[in-house]
Amino acid sequence: MIRILRPAALALGLVCLLAAGSVHAQGKKNKVPPGVEELALGAKAPAFNLIGVDDKMHSLDDVKGEKGTLVIFTCNHCPYAKAYEDRIVALANEYQPKGIGVAAISCNDAGAYAEDSFAEMKVRAKEKKFSFPYLYDESQGVALQYGPMVTPHIFLFDSTNTLVYRGRIDNSAKEKEVEERDLNDALLALVAGKTIDVAETTAFGCSIKWRADVLASGKPAKMEKGS
Repeated sequence: MIRILRPAALALGLVCLLAAGSVHAQGKKNKVPPGVEELALGAKAPAFNLIGVDDKMHSLDDVKGEKGTLVIFTCNHCPYAKAYEDRIVALANEYQPKGIGVAAISCNDAGAYAEDSFAEMKVRAKEKKFSFPYLYDESQGVALQYGPMVTPHIFLFDSTNTLVYRGRIDNSAKEKEVEERDLNDALLALVAGKTIDVAETTAFGCSIKWRADVLASGKPAKMEKGS
């Protein structure tokens, strides 16, 4: 079953639109690198090995959970990402003990958005007490494989690394207006070994800030040594 609804947080969306670019949920087509699409349901999780805010490398196998793995593409600067941080932390704290591995990935071009720099990621993770790795996809190579369109964008995999849910966290960036907790429902079903009723929703938020070279080529950026 697919649920595609517009978010209720119009005001927040306008702020994000003015400050950070197009908003997926408002029907605006984001500029994406050639050939990039959201990872298809039923696909296997692309492998990654990214540096975290703890200055350690983290692979998909490192973060994988016994029951499944939640991969969240997010960032620091986007108003939507900020609005969802506490909910993301709460979901991680609830489901990690139940066998769900969690990793957050920031892939935005920090050259264009300084608030999304690796240094600022470290500050944000400490402030919000992230209980999961916050990873930096500087070359945007991982994002090219997963195909996030906005921040935040959710990809939930089962114990075999098969994608079983993708899209939004819930239906409104304004927590008081939330009526449909899609990600929580998917996690509940996954840990219980049940079928996820709504496996796909439309993610909404600020567009991914692709590097100019990646946007043009559809290939990961070539990073300088020591970068």
